[in-house]
Amino acid sequence: MTIDNIKEEIKKAKDIVILTHENPDGDAVGSALAMYLALKKLNKQVDVIIPEYSNTFNFLPGADEIKKEGKKETYSLAISVDVAGIRRMNGFAKYFEDSKVKIQIDHHRVNEMFADYNFVNPDSPACAQNLILIIEKLGVEIDKEIGACLLTGIITDTGGFKYEGVSAETFEFTSWLLTKGVNVSDIYKRVLQTKTKANFELRKLIMERMEFIHNNKITFTYITLEDEKNVGAMPGDHEGLVEVGRDIEGVEVSIFLREIGEGNFKASLRSNDYVNVSDVCIAFNGGGHLKAAGCNMVGPLEQAKEKIINEVKKYIG
Repeated sequence: MTIDNIKEEIKKAKDIVILTHENPDGDAVGSALAMYLALKKLNKQVDVIIPEYSNTFNFLPGADEIKKEGKKETYSLAISVDVAGIRRMNGFAKYFEDSKVKIQIDHHRVNEMFADYNFVNPDSPACAQNLILIIEKLGVEIDKEIGACLLTGIITDTGGFKYEGVSAETFEFTSWLLTKGVNVSDIYKRVLQTKTKANFELRKLIMERMEFIHNNKITFTYITLEDEKNVGAMPGDHEGLVEVGRDIEGVEVSIFLREIGEGNFKASLRSNDYVNVSDVCIAFNGGGHLKAAGCNMVGPLEQAKEKIINEVKKYIG
């Protein structure tokens, strides 16, 4: 059984590295830190490597221990959290690939199963919810600090408990965390409601640029590197911008392009009712969830825009 194998490999490991995907959201950062804190309770030598992440998550326990790169070239064990494909680790996949044993814990429906041991439950609304089983199996008590990290992941990936996939267990766990002293309302406010000034300025910009396409069923908007520079954006300041289009009445798919390099865009897609945006993104070597997915688009803005819109149209009819 995979979960027993994971327990055994963690028990044997002399040193462990925890990794997640590039441009990490709250589920990625929260899951990584929850695992880090749990392993420290087992007196393990462990590094958590996240090169860049939003300052929004600096309040989390253990955030001051996050490293930009590893202290070692090779680890006995590597654990990836919230990663559907090894390419999403970007250049830091080396720590994973070079480790002696590899474990992944994830919840994406489309997953490359790239580790020696793959614990993937696509029915879970967040990777953090999967970690509850792992941490309990390790015999580690989920205290206030670990709970805060797990809840950050759950709140982020469920949009504050509003997305499909939220289960009775999700609310039961949240209720239980309240008894542990986790401030649910404070975490909700920090990760979903509090916006930086740069995020606010970018939000105004994408609203001004927003186009309504295909009988108003698709919205499209974008930001460039120059836009981010002009507003003094930091990592994570683009988070949530794709949701603006989806929240408009009658819109089925929201498309948001963010320039990440010359001739290179990150596409984020969200849908409301029936379009599987993961299938759309798979066409461009991306993926994700049924109603939230992403991919990279190579080419000038207008070319990238045309390609992604045309692919979405196939699913709307």
